[in-house]
Amino acid sequence: MAHLVLAGGGHAHLTTLLNIPAFREKGHRVTLVSPTDYHYYSGMGPGMLAGLYRPEDLRFHIRKMATDRGADFIQAEALRVEADKRLLILDSGKAIKYDVLSFNIGSKVSYGPIGEGDPAIFPVKPIQNLIRLRQKALDLIRTRDLPGFVVVGGGPAGLEIAGALHQLSKEAQKPVKITLLAAGRLMERFPEKVRQKALKSFEQRGIRVEEGAALTAVKNGFAITGKGQEIEASCTVLAWGVKAQELFARSNLPTGPDGNLLVNKYLACKNHPEIFGGGDCIYFADRPLDKVGVYPVRQNQVLFENLLAAVEGQKPKPFDPGGPYLLIFNLGNKKAILVKNGKVFSGKWAFWLKSFIDRRFMKRFQVSGEISSAKT
Repeated sequence: MAHLVLAGGGHAHLTTLLNIPAFREKGHRVTLVSPTDYHYYSGMGPGMLAGLYRPEDLRFHIRKMATDRGADFIQAEALRVEADKRLLILDSGKAIKYDVLSFNIGSKVSYGPIGEGDPAIFPVKPIQNLIRLRQKALDLIRTRDLPGFVVVGGGPAGLEIAGALHQLSKEAQKPVKITLLAAGRLMERFPEKVRQKALKSFEQRGIRVEEGAALTAVKNGFAITGKGQEIEASCTVLAWGVKAQELFARSNLPTGPDGNLLVNKYLACKNHPEIFGGGDCIYFADRPLDKVGVYPVRQNQVLFENLLAAVEGQKPKPFDPGGPYLLIFNLGNKKAILVKNGKVFSGKWAFWLKSFIDRRFMKRFQVSGEISSAKT
């Protein structure tokens, strides 16, 4: 009997969690390690912040998924791996012996030059932070005249959070000041038409965009940029990109240039073929992948099949990242920008399509209850 340990219950592990009986029927033991009972779907996070979804609409009950199907669940955070001994060390001090280990622990948002501990500063990851951010924003809107929100990051996360905060203030019928700081150009990795549509939407709603403005500090209620600007910040949201978890470097496992676990075409660690990974926490050696949700979703089935093959001593199958993918950016006002094959569209229908795709994904993996419809 082999012991499969799943570290993290993210998008790339969901098919494996649903198919735990396939391992149990062959006599294998499965353990899920996660610091929380739930995994939140990041694609719906800004919609929840805006009030379009409830928190429970975008979470998977991964503890229930695991235990209902005969797996063990340990509430803890993976700290490091002793690969030569096949041990996963947890923050509780406990060591778990594994035969096959798979990581889906995501990434995190760095505080950068900003010190941790300020209750008015919110990294966008983990997604649970957006639940706290929503409450903080509502409190500020209710208790202050014209509170200032600063969103740091000119990529998709910054775009969607800024739009969601505006929608939140609109629903509360109280004005706020929202400033988005982009170290470079807004949405610079995407076609220029995306940037222009986003800028137009933000201009119409009074959302200020400062390009070429890198955040250097937050002091005394002001966000300070490298250009010397001081912008009122009752609340600051860090959406300036993700960084790797320290676990892999701490464990002396092979990593890519971004610090994530280096995996081959089988989603397995080159030096340790019994260690697998998926989602944001891996660096795919064959072809570096963008940090977008489509790839962990595409990895789901292959990762499940390869983990089953590994515990059975069989040959794994290669992962094909696939071709172009659809991107839809939620503008926060029940409109969205859609990008596919270099073509750019926008409107209410694009948001409706995003909402439909997101809710369908949630229904596929939720194990109890039904998600409520988006307010489309």
